[in-house]
Amino acid sequence: MSMPLMPKATAVWLVENTTLTFPQIAEFCGLHELEIQAVADGEVAIGIVGADPIANGQLTREEIERVQADPEARLQMSKNDRPMPVSRPKGPRYTPVAKRQDRPDAISWLVKNHPELADPQIAKLVGTTKSTIQAVRERTHWNSQNIKQRDPVTLGLCTMADLNNAVDKANRRLAKAGGSSTAKAKAAAAKASVVDPGSADQPDVPVE
Repeated sequence: MSMPLMPKATAVWLVENTTLTFPQIAEFCGLHELEIQAVADGEVAIGIVGADPIANGQLTREEIERVQADPEARLQMSKNDRPMPVSRPKGPRYTPVAKRQDRPDAISWLVKNHPELADPQIAKLVGTTKSTIQAVRERTHWNSQNIKQRDPVTLGLCTMADLNNAVDKANRRLAKAGGSSTAKAKAAAAKASVVDPGSADQPDVPVE
């Protein structure tokens, strides 16, 4: 059975927008049932934008309603003649000239909606430079008064999969950094709680 192009993002959408059971979603997305449970509980896929399989042509509303009515039924991928995406070689993302004027809008949207993203990630997503990102952040961009926050996926500057992957990596990085900071804080607190024998209070000795 073929799987959706963005399994985890599709699972997020199905959890949020349907009454399908976890086994039904897990089988369709090629994920473990426990992972779907974690998605529903908000423990994984944090920050990942759900991918609508109906809009993507991978499912129909009728198919979802059919399977929702029968817990034993399983989703069937819609057939389409669209070519599968071709992997892009590594290197700077090329942005068509016609879309380059949209990059400040996309940067503004990413900075507002995904503050966890580092500047290099934003630069890679929309094909821009760190100096441009900084200018948009500080509102020193030459066209700041006309910049509007617009989704880079809608603008065609990146794919939903690229955005979800970047957000996922950013969240993992922050979680790791947060864990390290917590460990350092605990170590410092433990060190501060140790009493130096040389500085301990000693009983007063009377002078004769």
